[in-house]
Amino acid sequence: MKAVILAGGEATRLRPLTCNIAKTMVPVLNHALLEHVFGYLRKHNVTDVILALGRGSDQIQNHFGDGSGFDIKIIYSVEDFPMGTAGAVKNAENFLDSPFVVFNGDVFTDIDLTAMMNLHREKKASVSIALTPVENPTIYGIVETNEEGRVKRFIEKPSWDKVTTNMINAGIYILEPSILSYVAPGAFSMFERDVFPPLLEKGEVMFSYSSDAYWIDIGSPEKYLRLNHALLHRHIGDAGVRFEGESAVNPAAQIEGPVIIGEGSVVGKNSMIKGPAVVGAGCRVEERAFIEGSVLWQNCRIGKEARLRNCVVASNCRIEDETEVLDNCVLGDSVRIGKGNKLAKGIRIWPDKAIEPNAISF
Repeated sequence: MKAVILAGGEATRLRPLTCNIAKTMVPVLNHALLEHVFGYLRKHNVTDVILALGRGSDQIQNHFGDGSGFDIKIIYSVEDFPMGTAGAVKNAENFLDSPFVVFNGDVFTDIDLTAMMNLHREKKASVSIALTPVENPTIYGIVETNEEGRVKRFIEKPSWDKVTTNMINAGIYILEPSILSYVAPGAFSMFERDVFPPLLEKGEVMFSYSSDAYWIDIGSPEKYLRLNHALLHRHIGDAGVRFEGESAVNPAAQIEGPVIIGEGSVVGKNSMIKGPAVVGAGCRVEERAFIEGSVLWQNCRIGKEARLRNCVVASNCRIEDETEVLDNCVLGDSVRIGKGNKLAKGIRIWPDKAIEPNAISF
């Protein structure tokens, strides 16, 4: 099977992290999210990928090229304007001549795609939709099914009084190519609203594949941080520390896993990094600094006695001495926080901003 990965969204909810970078290029454990998606697809023997991108996608194309460096074959399908989930796939119709997977590029999951493919074939379905349970289905699209798993109805972002199930559309579909005949060419169209409900009315066979496997969409900085924490525990272990290339760690520094430290980083005397935490390549952590539960991108400097906890710091940031950046704060690229500031309660700072010394406290 081929896979169409939908990666053309503007990622406004992830800002300021996505002001200068596409959502699918956001680093997870120091590697672009799309690299993790490719690894997932390879596990299920899917190695032909069509990336459905929006305008300004040079960043992604330059990084991945033809995909050979990532053991995958990539074809790019670029939209001239936002076309929605179905419109983006319709735009790539010329590359799709057999059953194919559609995958939202901002999702990380362990859903068994191989089992879902087998079910699709067994049921002779026109459409198969992965479902996953969530605590709050009102912010997603719920899917009602019968006892066999055949889809009965879609309800987009229902109010609580209309919630009949906690199983939501997980953003993974297997489609027969004939389904694209129901999608208008050159127009904005959404599977969830414009395509699937009419297909049900026409009697097309639509089945669900329900799974309680790990699933998360990184639509917000909080979920992005949560994904990094989960994968650190999974891949590094609760006490593990992984160095990516050579770094300089002072013997008097303390590192408690799970932690990843990127190549060329420096960790100073009497500083502490407490996992789950990610330190990107080329970062410098000065003496007596304390980092806990945080994700740092590349080339950041954390000053003496600075304190970071459960925050996200994008590339090329400078956090001066005795500064605190705490729970759910998010700094965009090239932000400078002057000495003695205290940031907390989810403050977000857009790229290239400079906060003067002692200007913010909580």
